[in-house]
Amino acid sequence: MLIKTAKYAGSYADVKDCPGVNAVEFAFIGRSNVGKSSLINFLMGRKDLARTSSKPGKTQTINYYLVNDSFHFVDLPGYGFAQVSKEKRSGWESMITGYLLHREHLACVFQLIDASIPVQQKDMEFTNWMGEHEIPFAIVFTKTDKKEKSDDDTIAAYKRQMLDFWESLPPVFITSARKDNGKEELLHYFEDILKSMKD
Repeated sequence: MLIKTAKYAGSYADVKDCPGVNAVEFAFIGRSNVGKSSLINFLMGRKDLARTSSKPGKTQTINYYLVNDSFHFVDLPGYGFAQVSKEKRSGWESMITGYLLHREHLACVFQLIDASIPVQQKDMEFTNWMGEHEIPFAIVFTKTDKKEKSDDDTIAAYKRQMLDFWESLPPVFITSARKDNGKEELLHYFEDILKSMKD
């Protein structure tokens, strides 16, 4: 797949306000500061379309980006640690849950996991929650260029822990926005999903 155009399409604090257009949605989610906005910019070939920040909790709304005038990338607020109040975190959780369970045009959720740190319980809990609710998803390991030990340690450990609950693993992608790794594999996967939905 070649991404020719990408533009910001809006931010929404309530799922009910999200676009009602008949366009496929690919959603991105992960713990706060995992690199969601950086990955979205990387995929779209833009440096600053999706806002990035070193401060956890920067994404506080459901942010839409229209790609090739035909489908959306959706940047969701991060789960887990964020420097905000407990009340606001609770509101984000309700927003995220409402989006994931009820968006009619959601084709796949891409759960981002930081490969440069050990396996986090919050990540595994969220992975299993999506499985329990039969939400189609893929795992995307990020920050593979920032490692003190081999990325394979975290990635292999996550897969092993998943197999304690799962009979088979979902699609897994290894990425680094800094080293330009994983882009083609993800774009090809988007293309496969879009083609399958037309058949």
